[in-house]
Parts: sequence; structure tokens; C-alpha cells
Amino acid sequence: MAVDQDRDGIDFEALAEFRYHIRKFIRFSERAAREAGIEPQQHQLLLAVKGMPEGVSPTIGEIASRLQVVHHSAVELVDRLEEQALVQRRRNPDDRRQVFLSLTPKGERILRDLSVHHRRELAASGSELSKALRALINGPREIKNRNQRIKSRLAKSS
Repeated sequence: MAVDQDRDGIDFEALAEFRYHIRKFIRFSERAAREAGIEPQQHQLLLAVKGMPEGVSPTIGEIASRLQVVHHSAVELVDRLEEQALVQRRRNPDDRRQVFLSLTPKGERILRDLSVHHRRELAASGSELSKALRALINGPREIKNRNQRIKSRLAKSS
């Protein structure tokens, strides 16, 4: 199998393979969130609040940035999660314009359950995603090596 590259060195096969594995994981994640009773973006918001890097406050503005949505969309997501008692708002006592977010115990439980489920999925299928990323980063040589490994395995199993 020849590696399909254009004049700029873009390896379309590797890019498509990586995108395929990302989409499979995202689809899994969306389905898992809905089965837990929340929407995928709500799950992402819960995770963003809980997983905020040390020293960064979980404000609506920061969450909007992390989710790559506009501020008012983040506010709507927070409103819905607050109605479900999954997050709570707390005003900054030093700057009343700033609102911090935190998870409620119910929000923590749902996020923990989803995170355990996601870790299991990554343990099962993450190596394929990792291989696809390595092939994309390392270029055609990695794809050629991968194809040779596949052919070798197929020959052994015949």
C-alpha cells in the first residue's frame, strides 16, 4: 500500500486514521454521557471544572475558553447543570463580578462514574488512537512499518 501524500507532505491516510479514532472515542463519550442522563457538553463542563489546572480558577469565562464556546453558551450550560444540582456558583468575595464554579456531590458522582467508564474505554482502545497519532507525527515511515507489521501478522495467522 503506497503512502498517499500531496506535494506539501500531508499524509492523508495517517490523518484520516487519526481522525477516525478520535471520532470513535468522541462518539463513545457522547453516548456514555447521555446514558448517565446528561448531554455531552454538560459532561465536558463537569470535567473542565474538576480538571482545571492548579492556579486557574473555574470561572465561566475560563470554562467557555476550555469548551471553545462563547461566554453566553457557557452560562446556559451552567444554568442547566445548576438546575440539575450538578454545579453551583459562588461569587468571588473580592470581585463580585467574578463567579466561580464547583461541582456538587451529585455532579462529582456522575463525573466519577463517567471518568471510570472513559478510562476503561481508553484502556481497551487507546493503543489504536496512540498508534494513529504516532503515525501522523512520525510520517510515512511509521505507516510503512505499521503496514509491514499487519502483513506479517496476517501471514502468520494464515
